[in-house]
Amino acid sequence: MRGLIWVIGLAALAVALAVVGRYNEGFVLIQWPPYRIQLTANLFILLLVVGFLVVHWTLRLVARALAMPSAVVAFRARRKSRAAQRAFERALTLLFEGRYGQAVRQAESAYAAGHAPALTALIGLRASHGLRDEARAATWHARALEHDAETRSARLLTEAEGAVQGRDFERAAGCIAQLQASGARHVAALRIGLSAAIGRRSWHEALRIIRLLEKHGGLSVEQAGPMKARAHRGAIAERRGDASALLAYFRAQPAIERDDARFVHAIAEALHAAGDNRNAERLLEAHLDSSWDEELMALYGRIPDGDLPVRIGRAEKWLKQRPQDSGALLALGRLCGYAGLWGKAESYLEAALSLAPSAGAHRELGRLLDRLGRSDEANAHYRAACDEERQNAAR
Repeated sequence: MRGLIWVIGLAALAVALAVVGRYNEGFVLIQWPPYRIQLTANLFILLLVVGFLVVHWTLRLVARALAMPSAVVAFRARRKSRAAQRAFERALTLLFEGRYGQAVRQAESAYAAGHAPALTALIGLRASHGLRDEARAATWHARALEHDAETRSARLLTEAEGAVQGRDFERAAGCIAQLQASGARHVAALRIGLSAAIGRRSWHEALRIIRLLEKHGGLSVEQAGPMKARAHRGAIAERRGDASALLAYFRAQPAIERDDARFVHAIAEALHAAGDNRNAERLLEAHLDSSWDEELMALYGRIPDGDLPVRIGRAEKWLKQRPQDSGALLALGRLCGYAGLWGKAESYLEAALSLAPSAGAHRELGRLLDRLGRSDEANAHYRAACDEERQNAAR
C-alpha cells in the first residue's frame, strides 16, 4: 500500500510539472562568444536538477571509496569485539557450569582481545582454582593485579576462596584480613573467613564469625547450632585436662550458648575426663532441671562419685516427670549400682530393658549380675548386648 501511494504521488507530481511547464514560455540565453545557446526555461531547469544530482552522487561515491579502508578496519574491529564479548560471556557461563578447563580457554581468548580484562582475569583465576592448577592460577593472579584498582575486593575474595579450596588456610585468612581492613564485611567474605578459621583451628575466631553470620542472616539458627557445637568442641579439646580453663571458657560464653545441651554435654564430659566430677554434675543438674536431654542424662549416670544418695533422689524426681524414659531408668540403674543399692539397680535396669532393649542396658545389667555372682544370667545379658550391637550395625 505504501508503494502504491508513492507511485500515485509521483505520477501526480509529473502531471503537475507537465501542466506547469506547458504554460511556461520563458527561455534562457547562454552566450559564450562566438557561441550562443538558447534553451527553454523548462529544459534548463531539468538539466540543472539532473546536473546537481549527478554531481551529488558522484561526490558521495568518491567519499565512500576514500572511506573504504577505514570502514574495513572498523568492521574488523567490531567483529573482533563481538567475538571477544561472546568469548567473555561463554567463559562466564562455563565457570558457573563448573567446566573450568573450557572456561579458562574462553577467558584466554577474551583477555587476548582486551575485552573487560579485569573481570576476565578474575574468571580465569577462579576457573584455575577450580582446576587446582597453581601455574595457571599464578598467571591469572598476576593479570588480575594489573587491574587491582578496579577489582581489588573481588580479587582478594577470589584468591581467598581458591586458597580455601587448596587448603592454604593461612593465605586465605590473610586475604580476608586485607579485605576487612578496607571495610568489606559482607556475608561472602565472612563465610570464606569461617572456612579459613575452621581450617586453622582458630575456634575463637570461628565462633565470632558464626555469631556475625547468624546476626546478619548469613546462617539460620539451625545451621549455626551445629557449627557452634563443632567450634566449642574444638576449643574444649584445646583445654582438655584443665578443669579451671574449661570452667572459665564455659562462663565466658553467651548465656544462650551456655543453655545449649550440646555445649553443656561437651563441657561436662571434658570436666569428667579431667577429674572434676563435682562441677560436671552441677552443670548437668542445672540443665536437666530446666530442660530434659537424654544424652545429658546418660552422661550424668556415668559419673560414679559425688553425693550418690542426693544424686539418686534428684534423678528419681526427673524420672517421675518421665516414667517411661528408658534412658533415665538406665542412668538410675547405674547410679544405684555405684551406691551399692543392688536391688534397686537391678529393678531399674530391668525396667529400662522392658521399655527399650539396648546394648548399654544389657551390658550394665550383666556387670551387676557378675558382681552378685550370677554368672549365667550375666553371660546371657552380655550375649544379648552383642546381638543388639550387631543388629544396630546391620541397620
